[in-house]
Amino acid sequence: MRKYIDYNYYLTNKKRIDLILKYKIYKNNKLYLKEMINNDYIINNIKLDKEQKQALYTDEINTLVLASAGSGKTLTICAKVKYLIENNINPKEILVLSFTNNSVNDLKNKINEDINIYTFHKLAIEILSDYNTYYSLVNDYLEYIIKEIFLSICKSISEEDLSYFVREISSFIKLFKSYNINRSYLSKISRNNKMLKLIEKIYDIYSDELNSQGLYDFNDLIMNTCKLIKYKGFKRYYKYIIIDEFQDISLERYNLIKLIKESCSSKIFCVGDDFQSIYRFSGSSIDMIINFKKYFGYTKIIKLTNTYRNPIELIKTSNKFITKNPYQIRKSIKSKKSINKPIKIVYYIKNINIKLKKILDSLEGEVLILSRNNNIDYILDKELTLDKDLIYYKDRVFNFKTVHKAKGLESNNVILLNLNNSNYGFPNKIDNELQKKILPKNKYLYEEERRLFYVALTRTKNNIYLLVDKENPSIFVKELLYNSKKHIEVINL
Repeated sequence: MRKYIDYNYYLTNKKRIDLILKYKIYKNNKLYLKEMINNDYIINNIKLDKEQKQALYTDEINTLVLASAGSGKTLTICAKVKYLIENNINPKEILVLSFTNNSVNDLKNKINEDINIYTFHKLAIEILSDYNTYYSLVNDYLEYIIKEIFLSICKSISEEDLSYFVREISSFIKLFKSYNINRSYLSKISRNNKMLKLIEKIYDIYSDELNSQGLYDFNDLIMNTCKLIKYKGFKRYYKYIIIDEFQDISLERYNLIKLIKESCSSKIFCVGDDFQSIYRFSGSSIDMIINFKKYFGYTKIIKLTNTYRNPIELIKTSNKFITKNPYQIRKSIKSKKSINKPIKIVYYIKNINIKLKKILDSLEGEVLILSRNNNIDYILDKELTLDKDLIYYKDRVFNFKTVHKAKGLESNNVILLNLNNSNYGFPNKIDNELQKKILPKNKYLYEEERRLFYVALTRTKNNIYLLVDKENPSIFVKELLYNSKKHIEVINL
């Protein structure tokens, strides 16, 4: 029976690979995939499509699956694990990684196999325990130190100002550590800058406190795990490493994966969507998914282009919108669903609350309300109330999320807020001057805001309602109307 040949095996075991052998491997794998893809593969009563099956049966040393929004990313990961176990891979030799506890728990429930499924930080904790390394993990200790230092300097500082400085400085230090930047760089950029000089002092005090008490924060956790693996080797064995949401990878997480991969000669299977890379502010680097081969070497790239969530009219609009970013991977996304004008614009003039209620009154069933930021007091009143992530209106309850927290979610209908042209609108125009000292420059104006808007558009299974300030509309809404007017309906409520 024909088998898939790992092309990289020959690259690793020979100094060079001749063209004849290269062609034979290519031809073998093409025929193998053709044979296998003709067979049905079913998981959770769902048949995989051809592209999903290509991802399933491909067995290169490095595989990157570019999964469009709603294309069955999680289904493909679950199928990959099931298929590997069916083909006699020891479940304990499969490592699955994702970025949040919620996504890890979702994968555990759907995979339902005795394999290691972790967040990156949980993996680091597990590895440290292999070496009997003892430490205490701290989460908000940095914020505590910043607060104490500010109170000692400015005894009359307001609570609002204190909260602002604590938030900004802690974000900067965490980002600085996540990029693993040399301490000397902090001294360099702090010259003639009083705020950065203060941050430098806080950073040193914080570092000394952690070191003297044997404490780790979340950045130390991964960094020190990497140091330990380099010094003492890796005690586990993983034949396959599967990474979900790869577009969110950061340098520190990449370093950890690279060490494990090299220690075990693991095969790596990454799934992600560069269109949805929206965590640059916390250290993620879109360059790692766009230039995957630069970081991992020879790679088979597979695109999942069938979406089972969005109507084709919305796909055409959102795809045209996101590819205004030059630094994205082009994808031809398809859908069998069709809805005439799934993007609904509802204008308001100072009466957003009334318009929102009218939209809610017109909809039945599941609704997801999204906002660029957490501040939605302006839409609330006695009838429309918020409790945690739930909005209550009459006898109904709606989910509310910021767009960042909505990634991975979907709903029958979506309502999007914050669509005005201001610093705190959508796109958000506030440049964090501190973070700019660390983050690589955007290659295009509002590059990440554009990806965030794309995430918002693609949460809906049916229609998305854009609540737009008529006197000061978002530039993104203006662009949609200019480029995709035939898929948009302006409705009067």
